[in-house]
Amino acid sequence: MVRLLGRSDARPARRPRDPQGRRTPETALGRRSLAAQVFVLQVVVVLLVVVAAVVALVLQARHDTTQEARNRSLAVAETFANSPGIVAALRSPAPTVLLQPRAEAAREAAAVDFIVVMDTDGTRYTHPKPDRIGKKFVGTLKPAQDGGTVVEEIDGTIGRLVQAVVPVKDADGTVVGLVSAGITTARVGGNADRQLPLVLTAAGVALALATGGTALVSRRLLRQTHGLGPREMTRMYEHHDAVLHAVREGVIIVGGDGELLLANDEAHRLLNLPPDAERRDVLSLGLDAETAALLASGQPVTDEVRLVGDRLLAINQRPTDVAGGPAGSVATLRDSTELRALSGRAEATRERLDLLYAAGVTVGTSLDVNRTAEELTELAVPRFADFATVDLFDAVLEGEEPDARATLRRSAMSAVRKGAPLYAVGERIRFVDSAPQARTLDSGRPVLEARLAESPGWRAQDLERTEQVVEFGIHSLITVPVRAGSLVLGVVSFWRSERPAPFDPEEVVLAEELVARAAVSIDNARRFTREHGMAVTLQRSLLPRSLPEQGALDIAYRYLPAQAGVGGDWFDVLPLSGARVALVVGDVVGHGLHAAATMGRLRTAVHNFSALDLAPEELLGLLDELVARIDQDETTDGGAAPVTGATCLYAIYDPVSRRCIVARAGHPPPALVHPDGRVEYPDVPAGLPLGLGGLPFETAELELAEGSRLVLYTDGLVEDRKQDIDTGLERLRSALGRADGSPEETCQAVLESLLPARPNDDIALIVARTRALGADRVAEWEVPIEAAAVGEVRAAVARQLARWELEELSFTTELILSELVTNAIRYGSGPVGVRLLRDRTLICEVSDSSNTSPHLRYAAMTDEGGRGLFLVAQLTDRWGTRYTAEGKVIWAEQPLPRPAAGDSMP
Repeated sequence: MVRLLGRSDARPARRPRDPQGRRTPETALGRRSLAAQVFVLQVVVVLLVVVAAVVALVLQARHDTTQEARNRSLAVAETFANSPGIVAALRSPAPTVLLQPRAEAAREAAAVDFIVVMDTDGTRYTHPKPDRIGKKFVGTLKPAQDGGTVVEEIDGTIGRLVQAVVPVKDADGTVVGLVSAGITTARVGGNADRQLPLVLTAAGVALALATGGTALVSRRLLRQTHGLGPREMTRMYEHHDAVLHAVREGVIIVGGDGELLLANDEAHRLLNLPPDAERRDVLSLGLDAETAALLASGQPVTDEVRLVGDRLLAINQRPTDVAGGPAGSVATLRDSTELRALSGRAEATRERLDLLYAAGVTVGTSLDVNRTAEELTELAVPRFADFATVDLFDAVLEGEEPDARATLRRSAMSAVRKGAPLYAVGERIRFVDSAPQARTLDSGRPVLEARLAESPGWRAQDLERTEQVVEFGIHSLITVPVRAGSLVLGVVSFWRSERPAPFDPEEVVLAEELVARAAVSIDNARRFTREHGMAVTLQRSLLPRSLPEQGALDIAYRYLPAQAGVGGDWFDVLPLSGARVALVVGDVVGHGLHAAATMGRLRTAVHNFSALDLAPEELLGLLDELVARIDQDETTDGGAAPVTGATCLYAIYDPVSRRCIVARAGHPPPALVHPDGRVEYPDVPAGLPLGLGGLPFETAELELAEGSRLVLYTDGLVEDRKQDIDTGLERLRSALGRADGSPEETCQAVLESLLPARPNDDIALIVARTRALGADRVAEWEVPIEAAAVGEVRAAVARQLARWELEELSFTTELILSELVTNAIRYGSGPVGVRLLRDRTLICEVSDSSNTSPHLRYAAMTDEGGRGLFLVAQLTDRWGTRYTAEGKVIWAEQPLPRPAAGDSMP
């Protein structure tokens, strides 16, 4: 086993444990890294040296201060004691008077704290403080009295001081007095105190420099030891050694000169190195030349695969001289011989799973059978096969359940290259019993034809075509049934030509799973096609198949069901009495059979309500109540969803007055194109959608010039997910402004400008160009309330019919008006009016201010009256009553006589 040089063999001591078996916490120093410990130790040493230096300085300063004080006090005392005149002054009658001034002057000059002159008994003659003159001196006097000197340290009243006492001798050596000089140590040590800050500053600078140097050393040590302590470093090296030789990857370290510094056990095994490989040149280890040159070069490589012996080794190599490291390189070796085989199988499995996932995401994005089949083939080519075809029964394409005996139709095909001699899309196919497709349809199981050239059953389908297929290069086939429960909807064929390997059984399983996922989407599209067809059939049966005859409007319309599902849009043109025409546009929000059925109910209700000749606001009010009852009934029965969001617009146009009354319930406003091409949206009160109730509907009355175009539509034309209704209305305004022609041309221009590629909602559009019934085709009379007026009316009507060349209708018209006018005079109230309108029919109207409506009844044989309305009903095509704000109008219509051959209608 290769060991790192310099590693300690001593195992680290285990941390002690407490009685419960837990490790005791380490000391603060023990928790630090090795670099931190070295740093702290060096800082402490430097700090101790600085402190010792400062202490020594202070002690030396104190010693020097004391010695200086002793020397100075002794010198001053001896100097003053030997000064001239001192002996005479002591023997004078007033020593204090003579000595005090001299002592003070000498004290100040010598910079001492006191000079005291005293007699031999110690009585003071002088003192800095006069009140102490004449008092005993405090200190040792005996040596001085004997002719010697005394120097001592005492704690005096002014602090710690040093004083000297010397004798004053006369000429013969007799002691005649004593002189003491003293100085405090603080006074002498002032210089040392002044020097101390400088000393401390210098010590601080030295400490900072030493700390900085220590920090640099510690930082370098920290970088080298990675913040580990001694124990951790020892443990790290042991673990490093154990891991290095236990890993299943070879590790080698090569020096800058190409010398092998380290190789673990796995590297020895993989490279078959000799036992003494360390400290030898890599090129001399017996490796192949390319591998040895790579390891000796130190160039960075990543997962470079080399064949070493019988192994495929993946080599990763990096230099070690980055970030200031030593020159050389480290390389790892991984045996990838088995991994290569496993990774190939794993990659194939991953691709198959990815294909199945993509099938769930990309196949079935629409509810169209053919498009779903195309998505399947587009997914399979080229990821799974080189060619893919889908053949479905015709009934499936129409939304019905398939018949196994019917022919199939090629619905989709994808190919990696063009020109394959396969059946084209749209071609009808009937497979022979031996063909793989026929066997798949019969058994409901996939069939594998690994080698088509060796399959007589497949060749029997069409000898010439199959020979062309083989020559084209297609050599392998898988057929899979499209199953949805117990139904087989068709067959999918996967063909291979570009890849030489044939399909295998594992790929058959994948193909079956792929088609199974797509079959659900195909069946859903089939069911939708069936339900959509049923809904469209129902819806078209409920919509008007042709427009009724009327002379007030030239009308063109368009109705386009949504591709995503049938909605509840509808429209109607309803002739009313008096040559008037009602236009209706409605929308039931939602799609499907429920919306279509609800639309039929509402359209029938509008027909019934319009037969009552109601005003637009009254009709919408009744329709609102009907929707509310429908919602209530369906909610109570737990049936379908309520009819929320139903809207309607109802307009009545009168060609005589050229006025149009419009009311709407939550529907988009109508557009009006004036004869000069100007487009506007009349201000029609919106009202709430049907079924909400609560508020009455309001109307708007428009006066339309002859030739104006009134445009009614549903919101599918102007609103969708990509644009709001305001944008759609502006686009409609622009399209109408450009459309200058008949209603038919206007419809076409609007749809070309606004119709989306795939409408998400139904679109209903009506363009109605107005006509006017001229004054020459209208005759009116006011009838007095008297019986004689009936004859006058009959005569006037006969004259008017003669002017219109309708003498053939004179008898029946006079009879009808006689009955209606007589009833108005007898049972109604004035004023009574009569109006004749010549339109497609002859319309007779009698109005009065009464709200009482006559009723048709059968008179008995013995009754004298009661047969008038019965005669009116027999002589006319239609008759009825409509109510106005002033009363009521009884009207009757007669067909105009057919013109003779060669004549024309006036």
